Amino acid sequence: MTTPPRVRRGNANAAPVVLDDLSKQIIEQLQRDGRMPYAAIGKAVGLSEAAVRQRVQRLQDAGVMQIVAVTDPLTLGFPRQAMIGVNIEGDLESVADELAAIEEIDYVVLTAGSFDVIVEVVCEGDGHLLEILSKIRAIPAVRATESFVYLKLRKQTYSWGTR
Repeated sequence: MTTPPRVRRGNANAAPVVLDDLSKQIIEQLQRDGRMPYAAIGKAVGLSEAAVRQRVQRLQDAGVMQIVAVTDPLTLGFPRQAMIGVNIEGDLESVADELAAIEEIDYVVLTAGSFDVIVEVVCEGDGHLLEILSKIRAIPAVRATESFVYLKLRKQTYSWGTR
């Protein structure tokens, strides 16, 4: 699973951004095709190209969305992908920040359940995965890790829309 570039999501306790139906429709169009011209989006949602351009810019500025290229790691020479569950003793936020600073870690999320933090990595192979695990385990507050190596990707979408 590949996630978009390093995104630092907002505070879960902050009030959500309220979107009108037109903004939701624009987001849904871009989730289908991130390269869709603003004129085509405008035609689909009933706005001018300029109005769509302004709304997209406002949505990006507000941190509601970003438009990125998603690559296939296998075609780029990264055959090993894994999720790593991390158990931590101490301040979760500071350790999550340390994990996020590791270049090969693409995704960091604080969780409830068996692990305090889960990270995702895309690696050049098993040796590279072992190097990353060593970096993670070298963080003093890390107490344990458990790796979940991907064998086959069955589904990956970013089209959950705006519900």
